[in-house]
Amino acid sequence: MEGYKTIAELSKEWNLTVRRIQKLCSEGKLPGAKKIGTIWAVPEGVERPIDARVKTGQYRNWRKRKEK
Repeated sequence: MEGYKTIAELSKEWNLTVRRIQKLCSEGKLPGAKKIGTIWAVPEGVERPIDARVKTGQYRNWRKRKEK
């Protein structure tokens, strides 16, 4: 498909797992991504979205730190 990349190609390019890119596609965070049958097709010019997940460990063991 001209003008589109597969999830496997983006996975190698962005250093993300295939599952993570599938999740981004299904959540609509990759504009222009289309599902053709069982395969996602992502436009070539799409930029990698910013990862907004919390990675600091701020919420680790939050139940234990709860005030009584």
